[in-house]
Amino acid sequence: MLQLTPISFRLWQTDKQAFAKALGASFTETGFAIISDHTIPKPVIDAAQSSSEDFFAQDVTIKDRYADAQGGHQRGYSPFKSENAKGRTESDLKEFWHTGRSLPDDSPYRAVMKDTPKVAELPEFNAATRALYAALDTFGTEVLKGVALYLDMEEDWFTPHVNFGNSILRLLHYPPQKTAPPKGSVRAGAHEDINLITLLLGAEEAGLQAKHKSGVWLDINAPEGAVVVNCGDMLQRLTGGILPSTTHRVLNPSPERAKFPRYSAPFFLHPNNDFMIKALPQCLERGGVAEAPITAQDYLQERLIEIGLLKPA
Repeated sequence: MLQLTPISFRLWQTDKQAFAKALGASFTETGFAIISDHTIPKPVIDAAQSSSEDFFAQDVTIKDRYADAQGGHQRGYSPFKSENAKGRTESDLKEFWHTGRSLPDDSPYRAVMKDTPKVAELPEFNAATRALYAALDTFGTEVLKGVALYLDMEEDWFTPHVNFGNSILRLLHYPPQKTAPPKGSVRAGAHEDINLITLLLGAEEAGLQAKHKSGVWLDINAPEGAVVVNCGDMLQRLTGGILPSTTHRVLNPSPERAKFPRYSAPFFLHPNNDFMIKALPQCLERGGVAEAPITAQDYLQERLIEIGLLKPA
């Protein structure tokens, strides 16, 4: 039976090359990895989870005050059924919140990166989500050091290219279902992520699956104290496909679990907007295939249109 073996983050602290090799092998095989013994503080995770539940429990008229459809819902609230997987017309059965990066007042990236709205009704929500954003941003940058070593680069190669990236913390809520859904139906359609890597803390309810290159769907469940990390399309393009962006989905629950909500908190780590996504020479030497170079911002805009969050110009 195919399954992911967790990689302890303690290995990174004692043998960086061994950690990088294990991480790269997992990514190469499945596009996913489970990293145990992560350093994200549990009180930070718990506070964000509690605040997330409080926000989604608010009346929809309150939540809608924080929606920005014109901006592609890249900050603030996205209503139920506002997003679909690429190539699908059916909307996903979820609502979500986006917290973005805090930028200096004089940052040139402000032209395309808005501030995250503050929820007046829940002041603790703002601090809690910002703390989780910072913790995941720091941890994700460390994981990228392992990726860099696997790709035969200096471990800090990614760091100056992601320090002002348009990374997003997404707080997801899949509401309870009054009528049990058909077996095998989905809450979130099969899709790939846009960014470099995604970090996902364990969800209380199961359902996440990744499609192995053999065609088999793998159940992805992070144990307590672990984080799921997967490659996004930007990393796939940068590595010429050596590190694949794997299709994944969220299944609807079993009938007995349908009455329970599902919460999760993926962190989408993006490079800086002006970063040029161009296949690395060493990846082409390993058999990778180059695609046309494109900036991170242009690529993001293309994909937001494909998944229905932005309308074509």
